[in-house]
Amino acid sequence: MKAALPALVAFALASTAMAADLDATIEMCNDCHGDDGVSQWDDMPTIAGIDAFVGSEAMYVYQDEARPCAMSDFRQGDTSRPATNMCDVAAELDDDAIEALAEHYAALPFVPARQEFDAAKAAAGEAIHEDKCSRCHSDGGSNPEDEASILAGQWMGYLRTTFAEYASGDREQMDKMKDVMDPLSAEDTEALIHYYASQQ
Repeated sequence: MKAALPALVAFALASTAMAADLDATIEMCNDCHGDDGVSQWDDMPTIAGIDAFVGSEAMYVYQDEARPCAMSDFRQGDTSRPATNMCDVAAELDDDAIEALAEHYAALPFVPARQEFDAAKAAAGEAIHEDKCSRCHSDGGSNPEDEASILAGQWMGYLRTTFAEYASGDREQMDKMKDVMDPLSAEDTEALIHYYASQQ
């Protein structure tokens, strides 16, 4: 029993250190994405409530630098820190940290952004969503169990940037997504953005 004590102590210390590291990483994430992953900024997505598989896969994509990585200032906390980007953040994380972060944010409630939208465009967007998008993004794009992220209630600025990245080819997408996105006009995508913004 005595021989096992050093191993138990070492395990406890390692577990405490890992928990502290995770807490520090969560705090850093919140300083860009908002408290508990709920963004208050139009260009920054809310990550609370996003399915853990979707969240972890996004981090691996960023590790591979297969998605645009725009520089961003910290929005709260120590805002004097140098700007960073998701590729650099993801590069510092191992698999265990990525999975732990994804599980942490998946367990938190998604809070829709309060923002203005055009009701007529939202109505047009709802029709487009039901015809083109609802098979993968059910419940108006609000169901995390689809493993297709949450669109309903996300910030319009973030959605505009994401849709533009899809349209330009800068953001990777599955073939079935590309088949839906490519035929959409600029007016169609704007209508979809207003529809998702209307779900508050």
